[in-house]
Amino acid sequence: MTINVNDVPEQKRFEARDEQDQLLGFVDYRQADDTITFIHTEVQPAAEGNGVGSTLARAVLDQARADGFTVVPQCSFIRGWIDRHPDYADLVSEL
Repeated sequence: MTINVNDVPEQKRFEARDEQDQLLGFVDYRQADDTITFIHTEVQPAAEGNGVGSTLARAVLDQARADGFTVVPQCSFIRGWIDRHPDYADLVSEL
């Protein structure tokens, strides 16, 4: 399965879609200055177990890094993913 992740700023979320443009999951966020807060991650039940959540987490954190943002992982999924991938810990805000 091909998973494409794109920012949808008008909905303040990143979406994961398959090659047929079906929504597989999303990460809601808030952005202020140079900080992005990841609020909630959701994967569609039919897409669970296919790496959608991990693909979303890696994509949103890579984008945050590229944009120079610090991250507030309010979402428990994103926080847990960072805990399991310490190479992303430097993005986390010390708020």
